[in-house]
Amino acid sequence: MIIATPERIEEYMKAGVWGEKTLIDAFKAHAGQMPATVAFIDPLNKMDLIGREPARITYADFDRAVDATATALRREGIGKDDIVVVQLPNCWELAMLYLAIARAGGVISPLPMQWRENEIGYVCELTKARAIITVEDFHGFSHVEMARSLAGKSHSLEKVFTYGDLVQMTSVDPDPELDGIPVDANDIFTICWTSGTEAQPKGCPLSHNNWFCQSSLAHAGGVVPGDIMLTAGPLVNMASVGTVYVPWLIYGGTVVLHHPFDPALLLKQMVMEKINYTLLVPAVVNLILKHPLAEGVDLSSIRSITVGSAPPSLWAMEEFKKRWDIDIGNIWGQNEGTAIISGVKDVPDMKLRVDSLPRYGAPGVTWSVDIARHIQTKIVNPDGNALDEDGAVGELLYRGPNVMPGYFRRADLNEKSFDAEGYIRTGDVFQIVGDRYIRFFERAKDIIIRGGNNISAQEIENLLLAHPKVQDIAAVGMPDENLGERTFVFLVPVQGETVTLEDLTGFMKEKGVAIYKHPEGMEIVEALPRNPVGKLLKKDLRKDLQERIRNK
Repeated sequence: MIIATPERIEEYMKAGVWGEKTLIDAFKAHAGQMPATVAFIDPLNKMDLIGREPARITYADFDRAVDATATALRREGIGKDDIVVVQLPNCWELAMLYLAIARAGGVISPLPMQWRENEIGYVCELTKARAIITVEDFHGFSHVEMARSLAGKSHSLEKVFTYGDLVQMTSVDPDPELDGIPVDANDIFTICWTSGTEAQPKGCPLSHNNWFCQSSLAHAGGVVPGDIMLTAGPLVNMASVGTVYVPWLIYGGTVVLHHPFDPALLLKQMVMEKINYTLLVPAVVNLILKHPLAEGVDLSSIRSITVGSAPPSLWAMEEFKKRWDIDIGNIWGQNEGTAIISGVKDVPDMKLRVDSLPRYGAPGVTWSVDIARHIQTKIVNPDGNALDEDGAVGELLYRGPNVMPGYFRRADLNEKSFDAEGYIRTGDVFQIVGDRYIRFFERAKDIIIRGGNNISAQEIENLLLAHPKVQDIAAVGMPDENLGERTFVFLVPVQGETVTLEDLTGFMKEKGVAIYKHPEGMEIVEALPRNPVGKLLKKDLRKDLQERIRNK
């Protein structure tokens, strides 16, 4: 499945940043060179997650499982360009499926464990997915029943495979004819999903060449070939796939999986496995620093940590440096393929590195990774005019060989998401800092970030406006020390009605909406603040909420 235009392919092939090598080729090379090396290490609590003992899988065993599963999928009718939806917790089998599905000629579309019928049904309908692979049940919820219900309503979803089915697939005899299945470097490797201002998820298709370029940036964050890397987030989107999984495919080494976040287990894995690199979110960094088990823990093996989803605090950066001599970098990125990494080599000043990022494409400036030469960024005002002066504030636009060609089967979004020069409008506002850097200024997209998960406020509002007792509603992020934000709603009830938080969460549960999107705080108000043209003034609501929290 090639989506990039011939003109774009020619541009980056001529520039030498796109080639003919696939991620499958990269992995196969490592498997041939170090078959006995451990490739993946399961979460320590895998038995609690999916009822199976945690495993340590060598490259040779991982390679055989890839080909065996690809063979089994082919026998089940999965072929060239077929999309397979996957909903599994972090385990080596999930990592294996990325390659196995591609090896069979298909495209993986990985989804978070928290998603339910509302989100998954939309994804299956939009992509015309042929199959879904999921667990029988997880934390008391029957994922397989949900999948079968969706298959019964879908015109395209023909196969539902359980984790048990997947285990059996990994043991079939690989078909030697697999090498004859054509896989192009410009074929789509993944369709990951993002939730922002749109009510429904947006598919972000990235090719093998896109991923090669994206993960080349990992060097800026401190990743080197052969690293032992830990991923604390779900292996389904840019945060873990882009900063750990694909760099592992390209550079080799070992990946240690963690799920769900548990500070004691995370620290144990860091020490026991002698982790060299990991990506964390600010809330996790703070939890580690404040956890009593962290005192005296030996983290000397860690060379680098990058922090994503929001800038790290200077306090956290200073504490990690003081306690363990670990440098923390700052990474900004999106599932669309955009990424900027503020590592020690490019931003040596810690106080600057807290919130400043390299201004890729700035005239006359070079960076520690060569791929940055082929990335252009610009800061524009509301009229779309580029800004250059120090201190100027505007939306960040981004163009490069790592960026997706467009949202999957959403021409309507692509028309407004890309400008005439092919730059994607990130929706995030930055400030120009001198002639080398840009600083994250504010989040332009109206999203709530809960523990690294993006929640569309518009989606929450649209869902709850369907409640018979709700007259008007606004969702905003409520600051939270552990998760970053939680969803808080200001609600105007229908006259004469009484609404409780339990009414709202029960309503959303009936609709099959992911639990992490449920509101966790509520305030009943007589009216919502709006400007003269009716636009909701969420800034006033956020200010009101923050004042209440401070006055508690």
